[in-house]
Amino acid sequence: MTKLTEPHGRPANQGRRVAARNRAALIAAAREVFAEQGLNAPLSAVARRAGVGQGSLYRHFADRVALASAVLDENVRQIEAAAAAPGASLKSVLGVVTWHLTRSTAFVDLLRVRGDTAEAQALSGRVRGVLGQCLPDGHRLSADEVMVAVAMVSGAVAGPTLPDRERLALVAWRLLGIEVGPLRSYEVDAAG
Repeated sequence: MTKLTEPHGRPANQGRRVAARNRAALIAAAREVFAEQGLNAPLSAVARRAGVGQGSLYRHFADRVALASAVLDENVRQIEAAAAAPGASLKSVLGVVTWHLTRSTAFVDLLRVRGDTAEAQALSGRVRGVLGQCLPDGHRLSADEVMVAVAMVSGAVAGPTLPDRERLALVAWRLLGIEVGPLRSYEVDAAG
């Protein structure tokens, strides 16, 4: 494979192609770093893991909130897609919500810190809206109460291993008297 070069041996500017690749790498890296360390993780760790400089990070994302919103939007889109699936129920959607809670400190932060920023409010509001749509008529809980239950379960999600976190989340749901479906991700169509 030949490298594109400009006169005088300098590499050619690959512009948008590299910019799109860097943005995708930053989101993937941020997802990992935020999942491990939460939303207050150093942005330098995100840039380092993505293999780009901090200047590149700030060219794509004005601040931590913009980066976190891009990462967490995917979590919320999965929950929305799960709710839109044929046969979806509160039980099945809570399985997807809980899957995210057990894997992402950042997602836990988002659902606990409602109202911290406009972006966090919007993402949290989308989750609340989906849960509200999944509530059967006459359910004993309101959408706000289900969100409180999600926040309570997120507080129980602790432990050094994924099986520990999953077990504790399911125990918390059981103690709240809320049935949860299988813990799973929900892949979103790339076009969606």
